Amino acid sequence: MRKITLKIDGMMCAMCESHVNEAVRRAFPVKKVTSSHAKGETVILSEADIDEPALRAAIDKTGYKVLSYKSEPYEKKGLFGFVK
Repeated sequence: MRKITLKIDGMMCAMCESHVNEAVRRAFPVKKVTSSHAKGETVILSEADIDEPALRAAIDKTGYKVLSYKSEPYEKKGLFGFVK
């Protein structure tokens, strides 16, 4: 599993978050995607890495701009936050 964190410019409300989330879901097979306009970021969980230029292009189409891309391994935490 991979955790991809994007810093996004231009999100101002919950509807903006929804537009970014839907763009990601339509373009890539992801497990989970969440956005926060307050933090200005989108977090994606997927089985494999997502091509950065393709991800930037999918989000650019919505009118928002990806400022940074970070991909790291993701391990699901067990009960009480301990790693299994």
